[in-house]
Amino acid sequence: MSNADDTNKNPEITNLLEEHIRAGDFPSAVYLIGEKDRIIFTDALGHSAVDPYRITNKLDTIYDLASLTKPLITGLLCARRIELGELTLDSSVSHYLPEFDRTDKSMITVRELLTHTAGLPAWRPLYLLAEDEPERAAGAIANLDLEYKPGTRVVYSDLGFIALGILLARMTAHSLADMARTEIFEPLELRQTFFNPEEALQTGIAACETGNAYEREMVEQSGAGAYQNCRQRLIWGEVHDGNAYFLGGAAGHAGLFSSAPDTFVMAQQFLAESSKLLTRQTCDLFRTNMTAGLEESRSLAWQLAETSESTAGLDLPRDSFGHNGFTGTSLWIDPEDQHVFILLTNRTHARQLPFANINAVRRRFNSLAVAALNAR
Repeated sequence: MSNADDTNKNPEITNLLEEHIRAGDFPSAVYLIGEKDRIIFTDALGHSAVDPYRITNKLDTIYDLASLTKPLITGLLCARRIELGELTLDSSVSHYLPEFDRTDKSMITVRELLTHTAGLPAWRPLYLLAEDEPERAAGAIANLDLEYKPGTRVVYSDLGFIALGILLARMTAHSLADMARTEIFEPLELRQTFFNPEEALQTGIAACETGNAYEREMVEQSGAGAYQNCRQRLIWGEVHDGNAYFLGGAAGHAGLFSSAPDTFVMAQQFLAESSKLLTRQTCDLFRTNMTAGLEESRSLAWQLAETSESTAGLDLPRDSFGHNGFTGTSLWIDPEDQHVFILLTNRTHARQLPFANINAVRRRFNSLAVAALNAR
């Protein structure tokens, strides 16, 4: 079932992922374990699509990275603006987004959006709240009641990063996709990383869900109204997330597509020793706990491994930072040893609800990866 050169595989990790493919948790997986700028272990397993036909997975298969968009694009672009002095962590969001200039939200800061401490709900269907008008998304978010006093809790929120994406677009007068292309993809010479992939690339992309049953359930539970934005077709080569799809396929929280090798290059930009886009001082922000004493340990756009129940597992240093994606992706970075741990799956494809919770797989993968690196 493995589809890579034996010399680069780690047998234990390959066996772990093959076991979960056989169990039906996900139809495909690519993993990549890197040190500094070198790929140490990698493998591609399973089939990137099994319906309507089977496609053997490859090392360069492109995945919908889902919420890895948050740190890899929005977090990185915010860090660049901070480094340039154009944006400050403790500035009020309302300075950039006048929609937030209201009694309960005027003091929410950029830092609070980046660390999920702004008080915003985790998720709402913006396509319903904004009445199918994407330009009203910021206002729709600002109209929502806060769920807690900003700065007092960590509650993971797509909406906060959607607001950050809009903030970046407003302050630069360029779309998020254009910024990503000119400031990240082109300088790093990434060839398999983009928003809104061209249709011709579809067979090289891991397929996602048929229809969007999960999001339909979310809408019904939220009481926001009838789910009329349902894509009944196979979601393959277009963003899985409904809000990102509504916002044109490129948003602050989701929409990024990439392969494991390209994701490895992006991950290196968060390491002080290897970043081509940020200074060492800025890279320190990604390993610094900005939410001490709260439910999670959060840095700038990342979760820290010291967070209880994080998917880092127990073997990564506590200042390692990482993120998961709903489609079945994860990325963890150890800044001290310059190790990168990438696991990409498409757990939403060819599976009925509920989708497999693969957090235990992510933790086991990271632990096996650390052991493999130490055993060389």
